[in-house]
Amino acid sequence: MSTVPHGGDLAAAEARWGRPAEGWLDLSTGINPLPYPVPPIAPAAWHRLPQHDRLRALLETARSGYGAPADAPVVAAPGTQILIQLLPRLRPGARVAILGPTYGEHAACWSAEGATAITVGSLDEAAGADVVVLVNPNNPDGRVVAAERLLALADALAARGGLLVVDEAFAEVTPRASIAA
Repeated sequence: MSTVPHGGDLAAAEARWGRPAEGWLDLSTGINPLPYPVPPIAPAAWHRLPQHDRLRALLETARSGYGAPADAPVVAAPGTQILIQLLPRLRPGARVAILGPTYGEHAACWSAEGATAITVGSLDEAAGADVVVLVNPNNPDGRVVAAERLLALADALAARGGLLVVDEAFAEVTPRASIAA
């Protein structure tokens, strides 16, 4: 599967427009010239695979941090991208409405798995879809759909065997919009 091109590839931008990489201000998501000061990883961390008890502790911490019930299903992943790629396999051939404009990987991944993926401008236009996908808050425009509206939509979809997928990759900046808890 080919991926949707993203920012961050300054060498490609330099080759295309002839401007040296030092002349660019890269505003791509995931690019941060002032990252969080993560301490060095101890060499022993690379000596073995993650242990089940530590994974369980991580998931419990995530549930607690997001205010989710103790029995809520939580998945650990090395980032959102792998989940975006795997989710379409749960509903092959689905009719998928993606609230746009948004992150292009959603449409690309659903389509690659045989879904009929369309971009809609409003949730009202998603009527009849088996799966509705949205990013909340959205990238690139910051649109936020109220949690109450999303929960009502999730219930309506579930009542007819449908699925609501809410990508909350940017929810930490607007926690009130999250439906995680």
